[in-house]
Amino acid sequence: MTSFTLKGVSSDTGARRGELRLPHASLPIQTPVFMPVGTLGTVKAMTQEELSGLGFSLILGNTYHLYLRPGHELVRKAGGLHKFIAWDGAMLTDSGGFQVFSLQDLRKITENGAAFKSHIDGSEHFFSPERSIEVQHALGADIIMAFDECPPYPSTYEQTQSATERTHRWLTRCVAYHKEQASEQLLFGIAQGGTYESLRIESAQFIAAQDTPGIAIGGVSVGEPPEKMLEAVSWSMPYIPKEKPRYLMGVGTPQDILQAVAQGVDMFDCVLPTRLGRTGTFYTMRGRINIKGSRYTEDFGPVDPECSCAVCRRYSAAYLRHLYKCNEILASRLTTYHNLAHYAQLMADIRDAIERDDYASFMQTRLAQYGRKNDMKIEEVA
Repeated sequence: MTSFTLKGVSSDTGARRGELRLPHASLPIQTPVFMPVGTLGTVKAMTQEELSGLGFSLILGNTYHLYLRPGHELVRKAGGLHKFIAWDGAMLTDSGGFQVFSLQDLRKITENGAAFKSHIDGSEHFFSPERSIEVQHALGADIIMAFDECPPYPSTYEQTQSATERTHRWLTRCVAYHKEQASEQLLFGIAQGGTYESLRIESAQFIAAQDTPGIAIGGVSVGEPPEKMLEAVSWSMPYIPKEKPRYLMGVGTPQDILQAVAQGVDMFDCVLPTRLGRTGTFYTMRGRINIKGSRYTEDFGPVDPECSCAVCRRYSAAYLRHLYKCNEILASRLTTYHNLAHYAQLMADIRDAIERDDYASFMQTRLAQYGRKNDMKIEEVA
């Protein structure tokens, strides 16, 4: 029985409303959904209580980093990642593939897997498709990801084809091992293909044929311009079954999310709201601002007058700037909280617009507020 229920599709775009039921989520997760990234078992600068309070019930953990520290066997002994980090919601773990392949000079890829050196102490390790799934089983996330090869941008057609075909072979091994272990975790396949239409179509078709509970679109947000990312999504989407949740990995900005939702994407994750928060960058209804600018020295109003989050209700822009100039820890805490509140509200507004069947107009208005033109044609995703 599928864990995903498609509740409706907007008539003016491909935007979808759905519900995702996961073992560790007390209530169905409403989609489209954004997942904060908790790389090391923590969404940086946030407590679990704060995440729940903002309405997040699904967060992401990183297999590569958790494998190195504190180690998947320790997490297993603790009762799984949910218990180890005291998180009462659902979790998704990535396969570690993206991190391994980003190591460049510290890894070597073969047909059997990827040998790599730890970025922490230089120790040698090896991830095969089976090993990645074994580690994710120990971590115990509700959703786990297949081990894939993510080609960088730009890559030649031949390089991208090789990585895509290896991803397909590795998926069959992931699926086989996962079934052998009789795990109830949901294993998602990952479609690759870079910025090449034929490879995107081929990969989406192959992944769909494996009948995994959900399908991710990978190999985006690796340096390509937004229009290239949207093309990759548009080429893939017609070949991904409508009854499966669709996860666009590593995306992204509010603008990217708005336009990808219009193409039928259900799930997103990105480090931007937390990473940028630690540098003093706020997401607002009028785009991004950096609070360190001198213009905020005597700004005694909220950073975003249109935001009702706890930070904007209580603290002034001038005070927040002061915290950053003094290198106070509270600066990162408050900015991260606001940014995640902004994302939570954005996703709630997106879901409301789909339910009103007014998504195209809503998207155009928000894109204009954020300061981006629409990078796609609505009729292409209707």
